[in-house]
Amino acid sequence: MGEAVRAKWLARASIGCGLAAVLMLAAGAGLRGALVVAVGLVTLVLMGVGGWWALSRRGPVRWLGAALAVAAPSGAVVLYVGGGTWPWVLGVVALWAVGLSLARAALRAGQRVRPMAEREVDPPRKPVLIMNPRSGGGKVEKFDLAAKARELGAEVVLLDPTDHQDVTELAERAVADGADLLGVAGGDGTQAQVAQVAARHGLPFLVVSAGTRNHFALDLGLDRTDPARCLDALTDGVELRVDLGEVAGRAFVNNVSFGTYAEIVQHPDYRDAKAATTLALLPDLLVGYGGAQLAAEVGGQRLERPQAVLVSNNPYDAGDLTDPGRRSRLDRGWLGVLGVKVDGAAQAADLALRGTSAEAVTTLMGREVLVTADAESIPVAVDGEALELDVPVRCVIHPAALRVRVPRDRPGTVAPVPALKWSRLARLAADGGAK
Repeated sequence: MGEAVRAKWLARASIGCGLAAVLMLAAGAGLRGALVVAVGLVTLVLMGVGGWWALSRRGPVRWLGAALAVAAPSGAVVLYVGGGTWPWVLGVVALWAVGLSLARAALRAGQRVRPMAEREVDPPRKPVLIMNPRSGGGKVEKFDLAAKARELGAEVVLLDPTDHQDVTELAERAVADGADLLGVAGGDGTQAQVAQVAARHGLPFLVVSAGTRNHFALDLGLDRTDPARCLDALTDGVELRVDLGEVAGRAFVNNVSFGTYAEIVQHPDYRDAKAATTLALLPDLLVGYGGAQLAAEVGGQRLERPQAVLVSNNPYDAGDLTDPGRRSRLDRGWLGVLGVKVDGAAQAADLALRGTSAEAVTTLMGREVLVTADAESIPVAVDGEALELDVPVRCVIHPAALRVRVPRDRPGTVAPVPALKWSRLARLAADGGAK
């Protein structure tokens, strides 16, 4: 009841800010208000077109696009200042920004998100944790994770940074030696490899957020600022049943990327010169002159020639492109699919204006995704790791395949950012979303 009341008043405040912005523009700019709005919209379109040219072209056209993307907002500012409307424009922008923030807060408060179910469990008797000292810029050493884990009764296997070791083989050996819990302090790619072994043997799996981005840990509600807190699961933990993705026989905990991103990270120069390599490859990849031509089939629907396809272990919650990478649940039993196909500057501008609602973006869900191409093999990024896989590439999801042990006391997941729908906001303002 409290959240419903809060959502109602937040929605009303948001709508109030929107109305105040319209009244301010009408009162301050008068008949010039329509011109102010038109200039703003044209500016956004020009920025989208300029950005597209800057990314998808080379030579003078690229520089022209970059200049256009910078000059458009600068020109708008000059027009507003010269016309004497800038105080009103500034006030309208401020009110609109506050209104959007309140609207998202209202929609978030009005959601009824059911958390993943927790199960009470006994502490493990012989936990084995595999730790990568190089992961996350040396977080294993920085947070003294190995010593702390040993103090809690865990056996620690430290990877040798100077010698490649088969993480799957190490995990299988630990199981053969009697481990009743497997864990990883490392990146998401390493997490996925050991998670696959844990799922195969029905053992609980512990995630220590010692990687660089720690997306899987984020969506499990773990502390990413202090990975040592994840070790609390060894003594006072609960268990979550989560899904596990699989691509060509290999597990993934986050996502599999095809197309533009996968082509770029596969390039030999990417690791040493990321920005330069990306700018050099994007024109060919975006306009379709380079890279394999992809197609993706999801539940009877087909995506033709997308420049990028992202298949995720459970769909992402983000309502727009400004807040990617969050999954409030990992137990829905569905793969999320996001395809992007931008055919020109007009669609690029539409993408800049409307985000995931743009025509260039397709979002789907399915139990299985089949990616084909006009090549025998294609670059694929599996949880950020560059691979080359034979075509066709099949992605599937295994519901509730992984038993994840997490601390009872943890930050928890954040409610997803909902898509901004004014009809929903109006209903919340009227009755708080009560049915």
